[in-house]
Amino acid sequence: LRFRFKVFLYAAIGAIGAYWFYFKLGISSVFVPLLQNIDLSWAFLIFFVLAIVWTSFSVNQTDGLDGLAGGVLLINFLVMAIISYFSGRPNLAAMISVVSGALLAFLWFNVYPARFFMGDTGSMGLGILLAIVAFLNNAVYILPICGIIFMIEGASIFIQMAYKKLFGKKLFLSSPIHHHFEAYGWPETKVTMRFWIITAVFSLFSVVVFFTFKP
Repeated sequence: LRFRFKVFLYAAIGAIGAYWFYFKLGISSVFVPLLQNIDLSWAFLIFFVLAIVWTSFSVNQTDGLDGLAGGVLLINFLVMAIISYFSGRPNLAAMISVVSGALLAFLWFNVYPARFFMGDTGSMGLGILLAIVAFLNNAVYILPICGIIFMIEGASIFIQMAYKKLFGKKLFLSSPIHHHFEAYGWPETKVTMRFWIITAVFSLFSVVVFFTFKP
């Protein structure tokens, strides 16, 4: 699928979600640590769509090495399951746990050398779901923390494009950034495992942040 068409799909699904949250659930605020809940009014619709588009795009870009996106997603969903359960949302926690179990089973066959692949269908859908679950927990602010690898992967695409346009050469050997480390000489498995470790550390930190500044 072309990039423009993917963005259209992200935005279309994000618009449906934004409509449901704003008009059906009556949600128009986001929680920000130290500032508490900030009512965005109608701007919540735009913020919701942008969050969906960015998260989905970033997860999709991360899906480039065996086990990489699956492992990072698994850790992120486990964080959301913990937050949901201890925030009094057991049904949501149960649903996320089912998704986590499916990801674990998938990951068993997706680690190097992969026998099954996630592809656009899986990465786009799971990226959208991750963002929606964060909104349901009023915890979208921790996505850049627990999902730091996703954020870096997505940003590396635009940084590479901007740098090349401005200076006429590449900043990274290749993008997304996991391919940069491969080109640098790291084996695929080393990149994947180190990105898992980074995700695990920042995910633990995100749980601490959430319960310290719990909405």
